[in-house]
Amino acid sequence: MTQPAALSCPRTLTRKDGHGLSLSRVVAGMWRLGEWDMSVQQRIAFIEECIAMGVTSFDHADIYGNYGVEALFGEALRAQPSLRARIEIVSKCGIKLVSPQRPGHTIQHYDTSLEHIVASVDNSLRELHTDHLDLLLIHRPDPLMDFDEVAEAFTRLQREGKVRHVGVSNFTRHQFESLNRRVPLATNQVEFSPLATAPMFDETFDGLQDLGVAPMIWSPLGGGRLFTNDDARTAKLRASIQAVADRIGQSFVSVVFAWIMALPSRPMPLTGSGRIASVAAAVAATGFTLERSDWFAILRAARGIEVA
Repeated sequence: MTQPAALSCPRTLTRKDGHGLSLSRVVAGMWRLGEWDMSVQQRIAFIEECIAMGVTSFDHADIYGNYGVEALFGEALRAQPSLRARIEIVSKCGIKLVSPQRPGHTIQHYDTSLEHIVASVDNSLRELHTDHLDLLLIHRPDPLMDFDEVAEAFTRLQREGKVRHVGVSNFTRHQFESLNRRVPLATNQVEFSPLATAPMFDETFDGLQDLGVAPMIWSPLGGGRLFTNDDARTAKLRASIQAVADRIGQSFVSVVFAWIMALPSRPMPLTGSGRIASVAAAVAATGFTLERSDWFAILRAARGIEVA
């Protein structure tokens, strides 16, 4: 199969009220960067290869790699400063892990206070060797979250130029809309794959589509479970996806990404691999559209039931 050299066009996380953030159609997820055993030069090369394919957006969180991934990525930006103007950096905050890197944390918990959000962003900027984040997300809903306080933190960071756009991750439709009424949100990053279809049916995607907001998607391959689970339903799902892939001459991974991107809410899936070939397979999905019957065949296998 011939892989495209670049995405056909950038995708924009747009809102009907005119606020918008341009991200690449496929986003490179950096969660496991610390496990890829790359030198600084290899990290630079990986970023360059992603950019060459049109993947210009890189997804982070302060906690990734036990609070170490942002610094690894930042080393590459410090070694080659010209990269920064060619990419978009996404990061998240709001989770506190128990870690030797954070000796003051005595229990894993959430913190969406203004003070923590601002301090987390300042630390992310230092680690990443940049003066701004293109997009900041609250990582998880916090039972003690005060919508007005989060909106105040977001507004302050935007006013100071430290953050260009803001959003959330793993929020319900109601939680998203409650915060969105106070400050314009660019996206909601949620888990979605043929093994995790809830956002299609719990109004998450419907609500975002209604607002003209595109979701970001984490774990589009089910955290690898699409390949490793040996239960009967996953086996049937895997066979269904492979049958479509074989018939249309595309890879298994490309078909999964195309299935996700077919949704009218315009999801933007994250890759999670340090293998450039895996990123290329995701990029290839931007070059074709699944037939509706094939899309529903995968949904049927994913749910184990016919549509009514």
